[in-house]
Amino acid sequence: MTFLTKSEFAARRGWSKSYVSKLASQDRLVLSADGKVDVEATEALLVDSADPSKAAVAARHLEQRVDRDVRSQLQPAGDTPAVPAAVQGGGKGRDFQAARAHREYFLAQLAEAEFNKVQGNLVERDAVEDAAFAAGRLLRDQMFGLAPQLAAELAGMTDPWDIEKHLAETFRRVFTDAAKMNDADLERAMTLS
Repeated sequence: MTFLTKSEFAARRGWSKSYVSKLASQDRLVLSADGKVDVEATEALLVDSADPSKAAVAARHLEQRVDRDVRSQLQPAGDTPAVPAAVQGGGKGRDFQAARAHREYFLAQLAEAEFNKVQGNLVERDAVEDAAFAAGRLLRDQMFGLAPQLAAELAGMTDPWDIEKHLAETFRRVFTDAAKMNDADLERAMTLS
């Protein structure tokens, strides 16, 4: 069992002293005879007596307490990639300067990525994948649609040169239409995201 004063318990949990006093007035602290907080029993009582409707508020407050200065430098919109932990020295624990350089490196990478996105040099991957899939499907459908269309036309032709010329013109028309459609679809997909 660990016993702490109310102010020590508040510092340990990252709470204000007034909040710990409020918990005491609500009988949500387990106190010893000398007025110290039984840490393990109090934490168990707090979990048992927590209001489930306040879980979102508690999560929001926890997020605000964690890494305030790092998160404040990131754009609030958009997903941020997971950053691996800083490299630790051989058994010495964390090296502050290495961790700080690591943090600065990734903040610079995020800033550069955001700059390139604003400049139009980067686009959303999902939008490009969706546009590429739509273009490929359109081209496939147009090519398979040629067989019934060309069968009747080619059946009446006897000259190989005329057949080749007719096929080349038809294929060129299909690919040109697909290229025009592809540009429009890609532009629309990129502007939607």
